[in-house]
Amino acid sequence: MSTDESVRADDRAHVFHSWSAQGLIDPLPIARAQGSYFWDYRDRRYLDFSSQLVNVNIGHQHPRMVQAIQEQAASLCTIAPSFANDKRGEAARMIAEVAPEPLNKVFFTSGGAEANENAIRMARLHTGRHKVLATYRSYHGATAAAITATGDPRRWPNEPVAIGFVHFWGPYPYRSPFHAVSPEQETERALRHLRDTILFEGPATIAAVILETVVGTNGILVPPPGYLAGVREICDEFGVVLIADEVMAGFGRCGEWFAVDHWGVVPDLITFAKGVNSGYLPLGGVIISDAIAETFRERPFPGGLTYSGHPLACASAVAGMQILKDEGVVEHARALGADVIAPLLAALADRHPSVGEVRGLGVFWAIELIKAPDKSPLVGFNEVQPMEQVIKACKDRGLWPFTQGNRIHIVPPCTTTADQIREGLAIIDEALTVSDGFYKG
Repeated sequence: MSTDESVRADDRAHVFHSWSAQGLIDPLPIARAQGSYFWDYRDRRYLDFSSQLVNVNIGHQHPRMVQAIQEQAASLCTIAPSFANDKRGEAARMIAEVAPEPLNKVFFTSGGAEANENAIRMARLHTGRHKVLATYRSYHGATAAAITATGDPRRWPNEPVAIGFVHFWGPYPYRSPFHAVSPEQETERALRHLRDTILFEGPATIAAVILETVVGTNGILVPPPGYLAGVREICDEFGVVLIADEVMAGFGRCGEWFAVDHWGVVPDLITFAKGVNSGYLPLGGVIISDAIAETFRERPFPGGLTYSGHPLACASAVAGMQILKDEGVVEHARALGADVIAPLLAALADRHPSVGEVRGLGVFWAIELIKAPDKSPLVGFNEVQPMEQVIKACKDRGLWPFTQGNRIHIVPPCTTTADQIREGLAIIDEALTVSDGFYKG
């Protein structure tokens, strides 16, 4: 029988962890999980305000999901992608039904990075061009093209990897790179910057613009009014493919099936993973417009994966989307954001001088922490203190936070109750006294 000590010993001896200096970490062994909580081997309970990696949208161990996986395992565990399979086809149909028209086909991958890799490949082959534009404040995955498209510092130690990627500044009204004084001005200047970047890079060389619809780990940056529609217009003007990276923002996280639905913007490709089956099994994919799918009607698509459309994973996607529909999870996430999270975070901002801004949609929010009235971030790149003290204050009180840089992200499962949101934000309220102690106003 596993114990805290045995799990910890095997992990330390044999597991090589991602994004970590191996000798400087001590991962917490987890014994079980249920709903919005998980427990360690000492039976200490944590409220999961991270949804693990912002993917457990329906919560942990949902009985309908577990049953669907068990039933599929008893029927057919695996079959090659070249065959037709009932769960693969059903999952693709259900995804296409909730995607904007005319996105009607789905290419399955094992996760979000592979989804972005293949979306970029599709855009390049469809247009016959090679350059891809992406924002600096972005993360698109850790594989070759995806990490090169990534704009944040996780790209640096991986360079050089791929070619043909150009970065530009996206909108961020709180820290405007365009010195804008209003959201409307931010939109106007950000679109002008994008258009100028395309012109100076050469429109005939640019295959795609890839954007996180709502930027995730780089700050939960909700695009200001008119921005996404403006990007769509610019892409149309120059024949550029618009890729919406919805790996984190999709499947209810922003209170809609896809975050693009908030603005009625239709991309050419949507990449997804995480919330499609709440991470119960590895699954991602690309939702493809009819025009791009037509490119490959008689021309082979030069890409594939052994586990593309894996039956177990697709069965979990069918169950996951059915749960989202039957239990009103998308609507619940929308209401949680508007009626519970937004007002409670506004009250936190009023109480704590170290809170510079709160922002978000649905169950996808950020608290940005500062250390002075000039908006100086509480921590900079590659700094851990005093943010580590804020994190410890949360964990000591039974809340597991998602943090990145100088931000606490409010990203619990979309099924979290209003009372559980209040429970978690009350803990964060206490933890923010730590960051307040470093504020020099």
